[in-house]
Amino acid sequence: MEVQGLRLLVGLGNPGSRYDWTPHNLGFHVLDHLAAREGWIFEPANRLVPDHGLRQFEFARAGTHGLLVKPQAFMNHSGRVVGPLSLQLGLPAESVLVVFDDLDLALGQLRIRPHGGNGGHNGMKSIAEALGTDRFPRLRVGIGRPRTDAARYVLEPFSAEAKVEAQISVAQASDFCLDWIRGEDLERAMTRYHSRWNQDTA
Repeated sequence: MEVQGLRLLVGLGNPGSRYDWTPHNLGFHVLDHLAAREGWIFEPANRLVPDHGLRQFEFARAGTHGLLVKPQAFMNHSGRVVGPLSLQLGLPAESVLVVFDDLDLALGQLRIRPHGGNGGHNGMKSIAEALGTDRFPRLRVGIGRPRTDAARYVLEPFSAEAKVEAQISVAQASDFCLDWIRGEDLERAMTRYHSRWNQDTA
């Protein structure tokens, strides 16, 4: 199934409607926004990898050289999907970009990085362990650090005001994701988008 030049865009979250518009699901929402805008349809895993036992994800085809993937194994086990799928597709780690929520960035802030640590994020920790490296690109979507328990905060719905801010960042993040999935150089995109995002928050 190896496809030359394929790029895999992974959005992290938890499956089920109870987690919609909770901080931990912004990775899912970035991919949903992008797919809805471009007319890409999410399908069950068996449409991509039939008879392989790897079924815990939804995917959308982004043209001939891109795939959007939402793991359905719950956040802390995201690597159970991303590791085997990237291996099956013959992808190097640098061809897998992960979109995830980040407590260390204020709500509405976005950061692209070519690699890095997991920052205490269990979904990212799971993926790095499954890939055997942390040298894969990622898009951090800020959710801010709460005054209360962080573990509880990431699973509670946004307030009406915070949801509006989150929706703006989701739309901005999807712009970058579209360019990346279409093949834009990561370093060039980082320069362009960070400049734009910094202007928006100035």
